[in-house]
Amino acid sequence: MPTLNLGILAHVDAGKTTLTERLLYDAGVIDALGSVDAGSTHTDFLPLERQRGITIKSAVVSFELGDTTVNLIDTPGHPDFIAEVERALAVLDGVVLVVSAVEGVQPQTRILMRALQRLRVPTIIFVNKTDRRGARHDEVLAELASRLGAQDLPTFFGSALTGAGVGALTAAIPRLLPPATHSDADALSAVVFKIDRGRAGERVCYVRIFGGRLEVRQRVDVAERGSAKVTRVEVFSHGATIRRDRAVAGQIAKVWGLSHLQVGDAIGDAPADPVQAQFGPPTLEAVVVPSDPADRGRLGAALRELADQDPLINVRYDDERHELAVWLYGEVQKEVIEATLATEYGVAVSFGDIGTVYVERPVGSGEALELLQDDWNPTSATIGFRVEPLPPGTGVEFCLEVDGRTIPTYIYKTADNFVASMTEYVRMAFREGLRGWEVTDCLVTMTRCGYYIGDGPTKPTRPTARTTAADFKNLTP
Repeated sequence: MPTLNLGILAHVDAGKTTLTERLLYDAGVIDALGSVDAGSTHTDFLPLERQRGITIKSAVVSFELGDTTVNLIDTPGHPDFIAEVERALAVLDGVVLVVSAVEGVQPQTRILMRALQRLRVPTIIFVNKTDRRGARHDEVLAELASRLGAQDLPTFFGSALTGAGVGALTAAIPRLLPPATHSDADALSAVVFKIDRGRAGERVCYVRIFGGRLEVRQRVDVAERGSAKVTRVEVFSHGATIRRDRAVAGQIAKVWGLSHLQVGDAIGDAPADPVQAQFGPPTLEAVVVPSDPADRGRLGAALRELADQDPLINVRYDDERHELAVWLYGEVQKEVIEATLATEYGVAVSFGDIGTVYVERPVGSGEALELLQDDWNPTSATIGFRVEPLPPGTGVEFCLEVDGRTIPTYIYKTADNFVASMTEYVRMAFREGLRGWEVTDCLVTMTRCGYYIGDGPTKPTRPTARTTAADFKNLTP
């Protein structure tokens, strides 16, 4: 049965979660419609989500639509949680973009549409809340064309609350949005897009399988982190998760045993077209202070766990002031972090004044070279880089200017995998520049590459794939 990984995206309060409830109800996954106001929806399962009536974390739920299995991913609509949407975009085959018939096109709607257009994600628009007083059918249709450039996209009108028009949308989804086409006979290719914690506090990775299969007891390779052994796999089925021996191409799985992996890591071969960042990083920063100074250690551990789930909070420790700080998109995210630390970790905190996040940009070009033959280079790798400034807002770009024969393909398999790993190493090195802020808006070109693969007088110990990968990672800064 083909699998369609479907995202539901919207500006906050456009009715996205209500539409999710209606789709699950019509598919027979749930027996009664949940209510956002009553805190009884299926995908908003966190206590904080039910208290606030907003989606904070993306949630996956599965149902059958004809001969297609749909993995529906309900994403947050509030701009403070745009990072959750960013991670979901990496695994979607298609999207339903929900727009309110009353409010029309809103700021977050435009941001989401631009990202979908850049990524060329097949998209259907559902204009919701047509049952509400003030619904503007013709005006909203005109807004979709003028403000989103969406005049050619399939557009449906209806009400998720009453069910009007949802049947037509449901019938169109498998016809207009193509399911995954990769084969489980391909080489393993998967991406970690979400990290959660199990009941015992263990790390659980949400993984989209693009090709091949992921099996229990299988040892998988992640170039920059070595290998890990899969200990448990659960796949999504009819509103629940089911324990299986394997997950195959097209599926989304919850995977145990990948304790060192992080959000964005590629398992096996990197996807052919990895999704790049579509939204800007947080622009605010605040110091987090435990109410009880004795909780400083517990606070640090809790924030590290939260950073596993959302790397963009970018937990930073100031060695001089002995303070912990996090990056934020806004006040709501700050309140959610504060409540999460109190309820899930038992650590009461307060936040200092919110300040602006600064960045560092190079003002000129420069080059550096580390040769493996030099005595002061203890690694088994040669790396040369050239750094050049780019226009503001460009971000960090990486490219190769080396002979392909010098790339350690015995580790990375392909040049594309090597580029993906080196790009990650460069981004990690740029998290903190000379003045402690993130470095951005520059082009990094690899000008020299080399590695040692045999015994000899220069390096007496033959390196393994793990140690050579670590050498490239450690030399990059």
